[in-house]
Amino acid sequence: MKNQKANFLISEKSPYLLQHAYNPVNWFPWADNAFQKAKKEDKPVFLSIGYSTCHWCHVMETESFEDQEVAKLLNSIFIPIKVDREERPDIDKVYMDFCQMLTGSGGWPLTIIMTPDKKPFFAATYIPKHNKYGRTGLMELGRHIGQLWKISRQEVLESAENIKKHYLETYSIEKQKSRAGQKPENPNYAGKSDNSITSLKAGCKDISPGPEAGLIPLFDLAFEQLSQLYDITNGGFGHAPKFPTMHRACFLMRYYKRNDNQYLLRMIENTLDSMRNGGIYDHIGFGFHRYSTDEKWLVPHFEKMLYDQAIAATGYIEAYQLTGKKKYKKTAEEIFTYLLRDMKSAEGGFYSAEDADSEGQEGKFYTWTKKEIKKLLSDKEYEIIADVFNLNGIPASPEGIIFHTVKPLKEIASAHNISLEELESIISRARIKLFWQREKRVRPFKDDKILTDWNGLVIYAFASAARAFENKMYRKAAEDAANFIIKKMFTKEKSLLHRYRDAQPAIDAYLDDYAFFIYGLIELYQATFNLSYISTAEKLSNYILDNFWDKNHKGFYYSKTGSELEQFSKKDIYDGATPSGNSIALLNFLKLAKITADPLYDEIAHQLSNAFLNEIEKQPQYYTQFLSSYDFMAGPSYEVVVVGDPYLQNTEKIIKTLNSVFLPHMVIILKPPDSDAEYDILPDYIKNIKAVNNKPTIYVCSDFCCKEPTNDIDVMLGLLNIQPSS
Repeated sequence: MKNQKANFLISEKSPYLLQHAYNPVNWFPWADNAFQKAKKEDKPVFLSIGYSTCHWCHVMETESFEDQEVAKLLNSIFIPIKVDREERPDIDKVYMDFCQMLTGSGGWPLTIIMTPDKKPFFAATYIPKHNKYGRTGLMELGRHIGQLWKISRQEVLESAENIKKHYLETYSIEKQKSRAGQKPENPNYAGKSDNSITSLKAGCKDISPGPEAGLIPLFDLAFEQLSQLYDITNGGFGHAPKFPTMHRACFLMRYYKRNDNQYLLRMIENTLDSMRNGGIYDHIGFGFHRYSTDEKWLVPHFEKMLYDQAIAATGYIEAYQLTGKKKYKKTAEEIFTYLLRDMKSAEGGFYSAEDADSEGQEGKFYTWTKKEIKKLLSDKEYEIIADVFNLNGIPASPEGIIFHTVKPLKEIASAHNISLEELESIISRARIKLFWQREKRVRPFKDDKILTDWNGLVIYAFASAARAFENKMYRKAAEDAANFIIKKMFTKEKSLLHRYRDAQPAIDAYLDDYAFFIYGLIELYQATFNLSYISTAEKLSNYILDNFWDKNHKGFYYSKTGSELEQFSKKDIYDGATPSGNSIALLNFLKLAKITADPLYDEIAHQLSNAFLNEIEKQPQYYTQFLSSYDFMAGPSYEVVVVGDPYLQNTEKIIKTLNSVFLPHMVIILKPPDSDAEYDILPDYIKNIKAVNNKPTIYVCSDFCCKEPTNDIDVMLGLLNIQPSS
């Protein structure tokens, strides 16, 4: 039973912190007064970091933080502080690094014990109440730490200082200088861009890989490393647990674009198909669960994260553009159905996550018994659904049946002597019956805070789908989310905020917020050709240059200069569950350089890439989003300028054709034939080009040097090295 007296978390907005507001543990939110109290009372700090949809966080709360005996111990020995890792990723990143450095692993809930001046001397993840599972219990640990703090204080302080020193040697950016301070060799940068019409004169060189083509051996090494991790039987990379790290597949699609290797294509498709067919995918309500607990993608950890949906949808959109296979388009559309139905706020932003648990049990909302399914479906429907979703196969979960597919639909249709169309119709009817029955269950908890960074990824995904699928509803969803952030998440000083909940925007934004939102805005411009999105992207890019850029050693810090954890400042480039802010920022600056012809953006992109190159060269498999950005830099990359009325059918056909192909090295710029003052932000080389033959006209350019204009789509495709469809 929960304690009826609230602790200091009661005034917070975070759903995670509010979940703990009635614990008997005297929790403080992360704030100066908590650390001042620790100093005044001469106590160490017990820091617990988690998030609202974290299963083991719930377990530890029920087992320990709601327990009066544990609370009494923690309150007497420590100043307990709770942090929502999604609200304060800056805190989480620092102390997760400490945990991984000290223990060799990490996860949530994250437990850190530290001095009042924020130096850790103990780290762990989940801790049971008493000794079990080979883990020291919280009661035993608390008493032990209490004794050490009393009788061996100097040793504890020295240990904390040594740990901090080792952390700085390991993670501090001064130790990650990878060509620190060296000016990148960029022959394209001359201090001033040539934006004039002279760029269009005869004498342009053939468009071919530029000086960065030397990056290609790095791509070869990454492919070799990923090939060693690749699970040829089940798809994906590595062993259980398996995560849907879509940026690996997206890098491999770019690598395939360069190599046309059929084994590589099978690797990509096997991974995407296995994920979509497995239990990690919600076949009834759509969307991806967090990860698979087994190597076959069958039994998921059931929470659903917003960023996973956005990144997965983006990968399936690209796979559709690459292969033309409608199953990938369908998967992306289903993810968007889930997002628009269950995760979109009335104001336009998207919520953060849904829990794995309901009614105190993980996966209860998502699993079934055969009896439940038979009761809902006709005999014929059940026979077919049992075959489609392997209901008579090996049980996928002790809690019940998890839907997954193992056979192609054509094979099943043939076995039941029905057409593929009839089979798909039966599946659709049965799924809808199951969905509405499931909706009557107690739903998992929904974390309804809106985060700028994750919404940036969603904006990119919807805008990309709006382009690839010609879908106006997706374009509106992207615009609604972007306009929500523009209206609600900016300060008076025109900087971004990180979190919105209960009509309250708060918390200074981090690098990921800026980078991911800019990423979405650039894609949204290409879906709408509304230049205000590029203007906003430029302003935010200039802001992070002023406030996050390391002027000495290059690269972006995660938190802006002067942040409270500046003593532990680092620059993140690892592409994990989400890509790093530096990886996305690199791509943003490369694209902005193409669209605006501002030489500063090109220079920053080259400095940023060089800042981390030595680090990435060691193990490129861990930096696949950065590699995708490098891939754009290595080229050949294109600026395709379309001069024409966007509402004319012929102009729409050109843009539709460009959006349908997989050409990740391209930006599209629209110039109406009679541009007004709104288009003054376009570079001179675009302002001065004209339509020819009184028809929509295409200029294929590279490094602001344009080929002869054409009105012919097939000629355009040839200039882009794309084989025209028959």
